[in-house]
Amino acid sequence: MKTIAVIPARYAATRFPGKLMAQLGDKSVIWMTYLNTIQTELFDDVFVVTDSEVIFEEITKKGGKAIMSIAEHQTGSDRIAEAVKDLDCDIVVNVQGDEPFVKKEALAKLVEAYEKDFNQEISLATLAQEITNEEDIHNPNSVKVNWDIHNFALYFSRSPIPYPRETNFKAKYYQHIGIYAFRKSALLNFAKLPMRQNEKAEKLEQLRYLEYGMKIKVLETGFMGIGIDTPEDLEKANAYLNNHLTITK
Repeated sequence: MKTIAVIPARYAATRFPGKLMAQLGDKSVIWMTYLNTIQTELFDDVFVVTDSEVIFEEITKKGGKAIMSIAEHQTGSDRIAEAVKDLDCDIVVNVQGDEPFVKKEALAKLVEAYEKDFNQEISLATLAQEITNEEDIHNPNSVKVNWDIHNFALYFSRSPIPYPRETNFKAKYYQHIGIYAFRKSALLNFAKLPMRQNEKAEKLEQLRYLEYGMKIKVLETGFMGIGIDTPEDLEKANAYLNNHLTITK
């Protein structure tokens, strides 16, 4: 089983344009993400996929591997599908370009899920963590997920799921972490399928997989990364780096 990591990296960002080229310590955000992904030693190869010549040069001039994609895609899955269609691989792990402190333990769970998937039931594997903050449960930017007894996703939503009809019952809520491991065949199939109602309503691409009957394995983790969406997030990331990490140059 050949497993690669792909890091989608768009230069444009509504809240923080050019964030992937912002400085994190003595490196750009995207270069640190790339290095940390390689240093997990989980993958046969690692690629940055970008629509930006600036990011492409940032990776390739330092000896990394990058793939140019077309500028517009409906979803991250579509961008990755375009990039990997001609690559020799079985499993594609999507690492977010703005998650520079991605943990080996979290990514290893995704890889191991496929190693144990003897019947090849899994189309995608992804991560979730318990939500303990009441505000996050009701925040539509915090995507919630629940799953069946076999850890296959039932639904993803921006709304609280399950709905707390009985006030004397304390339900657990889980936040979806947007790191995926795709079976390549499922990813290429996804790119050919039109959106259906749930995906259109929630603006969550993972719902397309569920609506077409593909199975998503959900793995619980304690992973707490620092996603960089705003300049304030970058300040937090630099503080975290200064306090906790030593990155090899």
